[in-house]
Amino acid sequence: MDDLKVDGRRVLVRVDFNVPLAKGRVGDDTRIHAALPTVQALLDRGATLILMTHLGRPKGPSESERLEPVADRLAELLHREVRYLASDGPASEAQREFVAAAAAGSVTLLENTRFDPGETRNEPELARTLASYADVFVNDAFGAAHRSHASTEGVARLLPGAAGYLMARELEVLGRLKTDPEKPFTVIVGGAKVSDKIGVITRLLKVTDRILVAGAMAYTFFRAQGGQVGRSLVEEDKIATASDLLAKAEERGVELLLPVDSVCASEIESGVSTEVYPSGAIPEELIGLDAGPKAVQQFVAALRDCRTLFWNGPLGVFEVPPFDAGTRAIAQAVADLDAFTVVGGGDSVAALNVMGLQDRVDHVSTGGGASLEFLEGAELPGVTALTLDPRAG
Repeated sequence: MDDLKVDGRRVLVRVDFNVPLAKGRVGDDTRIHAALPTVQALLDRGATLILMTHLGRPKGPSESERLEPVADRLAELLHREVRYLASDGPASEAQREFVAAAAAGSVTLLENTRFDPGETRNEPELARTLASYADVFVNDAFGAAHRSHASTEGVARLLPGAAGYLMARELEVLGRLKTDPEKPFTVIVGGAKVSDKIGVITRLLKVTDRILVAGAMAYTFFRAQGGQVGRSLVEEDKIATASDLLAKAEERGVELLLPVDSVCASEIESGVSTEVYPSGAIPEELIGLDAGPKAVQQFVAALRDCRTLFWNGPLGVFEVPPFDAGTRAIAQAVADLDAFTVVGGGDSVAALNVMGLQDRVDHVSTGGGASLEFLEGAELPGVTALTLDPRAG
C-alpha cells in the first residue's frame, strides 16, 4: 500500500466490517479497530476514502443490516465525520450521486455490498460501478479474501491496487505458520465438523509437531477408534477420513491428541445437569459438549513446550455456559504462553475478548474461513487479483 500514489486521489478500500450489531449499535468492534491503521495512513497521506464492506447475508436491502451503526462507530474511532447514506445498495443511483459529492479528504462508507445481488455473483457491471468511484484500490479485508466477489476480486482487476496493512500482516503471519514456524509447533483445532478442518489438518501435518483436536469434531475421531460417544455429534461420512488422519499423523511422527474426557449432558441448555465421562465411553443418552477437566489439564500440559501455536475453534459449545469452561481455560493457557501465538476463528477470538486477553496473543486473525483456506494452500481470489501498477506508484 505504501507504494501507491494516493495524495489528492480517491481510494476505494475494501474493509471487513462484518460485525455483530446489538440494539442499533456495534456489539464487537474488533474488526473495525483492525482496519484503523490502514484507514488512518491513507488519510494522513491526503487520500479521499470510499470504504466498502458487507454485513451479514442479506438477499437485498434489509433494515436490520444497514451500515449506519458501523459508520457511527468508525466516526467515533477516527474522531471525524464518516459520510453514509442509507440506500438500496452500493451501486444505486442515490449512492453514486452521494459518492460524487464527497469532498477531498473525506471518508465515505458505502451501503452494504450484499444489498446488491451482483456482489456474490461477482458481476462485472457492479465491479465497474464500484471501480468508477476511485483511482486506486486497497484491499484490507482478509476475512473476505477467500470470496470471489465483485468488491474483492472484480474491482481488483479494474484498478491499480495493493494490500492494506491488515491484509499484509495476515499473509505474513499465516505464511510463517505454513512454511517456517519455530519448533515445537502446536495446533489446536476445534469446532463442530471434521469436514471444516480436513484441509488445514492435512496441510499442517507437514509442518507441525502436535495437533490437539477438540470440540464436537473430536467425537468423529473417537468413533473412528471404535469408541462410544452417545448422542454426540458425529459426521458418519467422515469417520474413514478421521481414521486416515490418525494414520497419517502416526506415520509422520506428529502427536495427535484427543480430549480424554468430556463434560456431558442430555441437552444443550444453560444450567442443565452435567456429568463427566471418558470421551470414548459416553452413555448412549448423553452428548459430549465440552472438554472435561482431565482433557483441559492434558491440553494445557501439551502446550507448555511449544514455541509456535495456532488455535482455531472452541473446545465446546462456547456460547452456552457451562460448556464454555474448556475454551476459557485454553484461552488463558494460550495467553500465558512464552511463544508466538496466533488465534483465528469467531469463538476462539470471542473467548479472548470476553476474558480481556486479546492483547496477550501475538496475532488475532480477522478471517476464520480465509485463514483456514490460506493455511490449506488454497488460492485466495481477493489476494490473487491484486496487481500493483507501477504507473500508479
